[in-house]
Amino acid sequence: MKDLFEKIYADKGPLGKWADQAEGYFVFPKLEGPISNRMKFQGKDVVTWSVNDYLGLANHPEVRKVDAEAAAKYGSAYPMGARMMSGHTDLHEQLENELAAFVSKEAAYLLNFGYQGMVSTIDALVSKDDVIVYDVDTHACIIDGVRLHAGKRFVYKHNDVESIEKNLKRATRLAEKTGGGILLISEGVFGMRGEQGKLKEIVALKKEYNFRLFVDDAHGFGTLGTTGAGTGEEQGVQEDIDVYFATFAKSMASTGAFIAADKQVMDYLKYNLRSQMFAKSLQMQLVEGALKRLDMLRTMPELKNKLWENVNALQGGLKDRGFDIGTTQTCVTPVYLKGSIPEAMALVKDLRENHGVFCSIVTYPVIPKGLILLRLIPTASHTLEDVAMTLDAFSAIREKLETGVYKRLTAALVEEMGEF
Repeated sequence: MKDLFEKIYADKGPLGKWADQAEGYFVFPKLEGPISNRMKFQGKDVVTWSVNDYLGLANHPEVRKVDAEAAAKYGSAYPMGARMMSGHTDLHEQLENELAAFVSKEAAYLLNFGYQGMVSTIDALVSKDDVIVYDVDTHACIIDGVRLHAGKRFVYKHNDVESIEKNLKRATRLAEKTGGGILLISEGVFGMRGEQGKLKEIVALKKEYNFRLFVDDAHGFGTLGTTGAGTGEEQGVQEDIDVYFATFAKSMASTGAFIAADKQVMDYLKYNLRSQMFAKSLQMQLVEGALKRLDMLRTMPELKNKLWENVNALQGGLKDRGFDIGTTQTCVTPVYLKGSIPEAMALVKDLRENHGVFCSIVTYPVIPKGLILLRLIPTASHTLEDVAMTLDAFSAIREKLETGVYKRLTAALVEEMGEF
């Protein structure tokens, strides 16, 4: 019999094996100072494009005031216990009612964390006889929820309507045998590529196939739609989304999440979501803070307008300079470059140390080998000066990448460790 830890000692995983080279700089970096367009990284000021504070609420004075007052009033413990036992309050109900109204659903239910809540919601919605159909590029929380499903699941090609229909046909044949139903899961906004899910096209397939649609709109809530109610509103199909999910960790700049649907579905989920039934209630300071943030989403359209001014300036500038930003239709701004992992490391270090620009980097095995993805998240806090500075920095690092500067700088590392 093997020691349980033997496999851990032998293989730290596709990312963990590079911990000695990457940790503290490329992964687990420490951004310091108030959450804003400019923060500190290793003691240096940098323009920060890695914080999902879309509407700039994290350090908005009105938000900070409410957060501080709520913390002083309630502390960090109240209410104690799970919602079903002793942790339920009028303010929890008020927030749920206001969230439901904002996203045009009959009812909503608070979740302590988005990741945990997504996994638990999938678990509650399906049984072993049901079939799940989902996009291959969905977020890890959806993948983990699907992996726990005791029944069958089919994955379709990313945003490919033909593949969606093909898998709906397979799911229909299987569900007719098992006597179960079909749950189709898509994201409203895919957080890596910035593409909107094909919700309108998926909804149209309801005319031919019997399935329910569950949408994770973490990046769409607050940023898309006339009122900011998300991707369903943007595409005119909000009422056709059967279960709607959004997190407070993006536009709301806080902790928590919610699901919304018709009242009967929500009544069922309230009594069957294990992660909420057996977990402490969302803290009151977070509930009061979320109520304030939601009110600002509804009453201050200038926040979303400023966000999109910055999005359009950044994405338009990148396109004008010939950068490949894929097919993003949202605030998420990917920049695709060609190069090896060592080149990517040199490029990012140059970007941070010499140009004062901090953004996230994604390489193989998350994306295909030979590609470098730099992911930028514009917010309402950014300025046009930030955009101009970043565009100049990107032009400079692209020139070095294309002329082989980074390849020469990393030649010794490649020789020592081999190709990454």
